[in-house]
Amino acid sequence: MRDETRVEDGVRSLVAYALAKGLIGEEDRRYAANLLFACLQQDPGSDFDADTIEAKDQPLEPILRDLLDDAAARGVIEEGIASRDLFDTKLMGCLTPRPSEVIREFWRRYQESPEKATDYFYQLSRDSDYIRTYRVAKDRKWVTKTAYGDMDITINLSKPEKDPKAIAAALKKKQDSYPKCLLCPQNEGYAGRLDHPARQTIRLIPLELAGTRWYLQYSPYVYYNEHCIVLSASHTPMKIERATFARLLAFLQLFPHYTVGSNADLPIVGGSILTHEHFQGGRYTFAMAKAGIREKLSFPGFADVEAGIVHWPMSVIRLDAENPDRLVELADRILTAWRGYSDSVADILAFTGDTPHNTITPIARMRDGKYELDLVLRNNRTTEEYPLGIFHPHQEKHHIKKENIGLIEVMGLAVLPARLLKEMDLLADTVLAGKNPADVPEIASHAAWMQEILKKHPAYAPENVKNQPASKEALISILQEEIGLVFAGVLEDAGVYKDTEEGREAFRRFAASVR
Repeated sequence: MRDETRVEDGVRSLVAYALAKGLIGEEDRRYAANLLFACLQQDPGSDFDADTIEAKDQPLEPILRDLLDDAAARGVIEEGIASRDLFDTKLMGCLTPRPSEVIREFWRRYQESPEKATDYFYQLSRDSDYIRTYRVAKDRKWVTKTAYGDMDITINLSKPEKDPKAIAAALKKKQDSYPKCLLCPQNEGYAGRLDHPARQTIRLIPLELAGTRWYLQYSPYVYYNEHCIVLSASHTPMKIERATFARLLAFLQLFPHYTVGSNADLPIVGGSILTHEHFQGGRYTFAMAKAGIREKLSFPGFADVEAGIVHWPMSVIRLDAENPDRLVELADRILTAWRGYSDSVADILAFTGDTPHNTITPIARMRDGKYELDLVLRNNRTTEEYPLGIFHPHQEKHHIKKENIGLIEVMGLAVLPARLLKEMDLLADTVLAGKNPADVPEIASHAAWMQEILKKHPAYAPENVKNQPASKEALISILQEEIGLVFAGVLEDAGVYKDTEEGREAFRRFAASVR
């Protein structure tokens, strides 16, 4: 096939796709096609007629793949995943509505209902390929029953995990590049570079939260339904303060069908980006939201606020009230008390010298017509025994998870590294062959854990598996369940107050200190 014909066919398919998805109108066909030809550095034949292209809903990935293969073969782009991602985003940017059009349509639909507005915006983010649904679909997901309820487990295949030390270093690094970070509004329309993703297809919806400008966008990795990011207009570091609670609840007033929360503002207990203030939310009911109250609390002067300790592996105070201002007031008092609170008996120190350790991961949602705030108490102190953090996944669990426990995982959704998929497959093969995982370097870190699993499932022990056939599928299912139980243990490690009588009493001592 001639290059010219191959490119023409690809452009026709891409324009037909955009018409079917409503990204462009019929009057935009010639304009969109010419933009695409310019990007592809290939003029069509003299008889090419964009006006004859009709809408056709079809899978996007094969269309883009063929155009990318052709562009690489002709030297328009270099071969490689980063170059291909930059280029296919450039192509889709030719078809994505301008920011002002998206904003106008969003708020028009918002007049009908907040749900219709977010439905439109989320679908646009998928149709424009900002959310690469064909990649996200490769993530592995399952549910594990634990003592705290059903937890969601995912093995992330679409986004690399960040090292905790690298995250802390980024906070100290001078931000002198453009855009300053992955969350800055400067990204909208940015062409990208090999070390920074292209963002011609991202769109931002301006919001006013407690008197300040913020923006709504969706996460390209969608760990859960309608996974959104709410980001500050200014490039300022993460900070948990009174205004944080006010903004979270202001967001709920705009979008009561969403959950929204903030990562903590300190290394180790924060998320993967500490350099730009932002929230994450979406239309999803997390395991923590389903957890009940283990013990009721009361705070002087707040009889109108229901309060309690949540039955959860981490240390959570839940507040419910009809008046959001009252939640902000009480949450601020709890935060202020926690920032300076130490209890050496419980291994909690607020400061090492001038370095603070205590902070909060807040989550907001609506429940039965009331505003609800979950305040998760965090502490990032390290010791020689726990160099990555006392309240961080402990060493014996690092074979499954050693990265920071951020907002999403706090709520009960594990985002586990992609390496686990290959390792679990190799682990199952090794066990079924009657071999010792300790003798296989790629999975030796799982050996002690596997020995414990075999005690619970002796049919897979070497002396038994050699004498009778065993199902790999069944063993993988067992491994998935055990991974989920390790994750529950990871959250227990991250909890500042353990679910023991001593831990519960220490939690009560803190609650009593709030004034």
